[in-house]
Amino acid sequence: MSNPRADRVRDVAKLAGRPARLKTGRFVAEGPQAVREALLSHRADASAGGSGVVLEVFATEACLDRLPELAELSADVPLRLATDEVIAAMATTISPQGVVAVCRITDYALDDVLAAGAKLIAVLCEVRDPGNAGTILRAADSAGADAVVLTASSVDIHNPKAVRSTAGSLFHLPVVTGVSFDFLMAACRAHGLTVLAADGYGNVDLDKLQDESSVRRLAPALPDAPATGEAADDGAPEAAAAVSSQPRLENPTAWLFGNEAQGLTSAQLADADYRVAVPVYGRAESLNVGTAATVCLYASARAQNR
Repeated sequence: MSNPRADRVRDVAKLAGRPARLKTGRFVAEGPQAVREALLSHRADASAGGSGVVLEVFATEACLDRLPELAELSADVPLRLATDEVIAAMATTISPQGVVAVCRITDYALDDVLAAGAKLIAVLCEVRDPGNAGTILRAADSAGADAVVLTASSVDIHNPKAVRSTAGSLFHLPVVTGVSFDFLMAACRAHGLTVLAADGYGNVDLDKLQDESSVRRLAPALPDAPATGEAADDGAPEAAAAVSSQPRLENPTAWLFGNEAQGLTSAQLADADYRVAVPVYGRAESLNVGTAATVCLYASARAQNR
């Protein structure tokens, strides 16, 4: 393909806009990292009897010479050679890296995700910045979360900037979109998940929750460690016997992360089971929502995986 004004090129370029994505159920992944992860996901899904996620790949000859694995991974997907000008017309980045893939938007139902035994999910409540949304999704993937949920009014996770910021993690775990907050809360409670709201003014300290989780993990190895609720012997640490009404990070958990400017609403905070603050030891007023989400998700992941 050499004509950047061809109809097919324009059709792909239109997917940068939300109306075209909604109409076609497709989006574009740009760059070797995103396309590689999309193709790996496609292969895994196709091997399991699914229809796969990648519909077609466009790449320059130079890109395929540099990264021959992309051609190998595209064995079962239409792969079209294109000039640099065509790739530039399809992509939204200033300096595209020679490859784009048209992918199918996969719809996931929240009840199905939770019924599968989800232990950790990240919920984006009206998060509007695509970079922040992508960062949280990438952090959730790294922490081994089972799903990411975006409530109604959150950013479209399939817009080009959001897709790029996930660095391929968009293709690694279920992403549920457009969920109403009330439905989310009912579903989490029906499936036994504790709902924790990340709130800088919360009355529960994340460091304390991690300390208590560590004590519970180590308690069986302590000599004569008391059962929960019993008094500690003189030789056992007091913390091992402490009775706490605080949430347990090792339990199935849904973390709520709010809007960049306003945070979670008062109603959302009231509906959560606990409001948890990440302690700030320096002079910064607060943490960026993506950073706070990473800290919270890893705290749960550490407790759940040890």
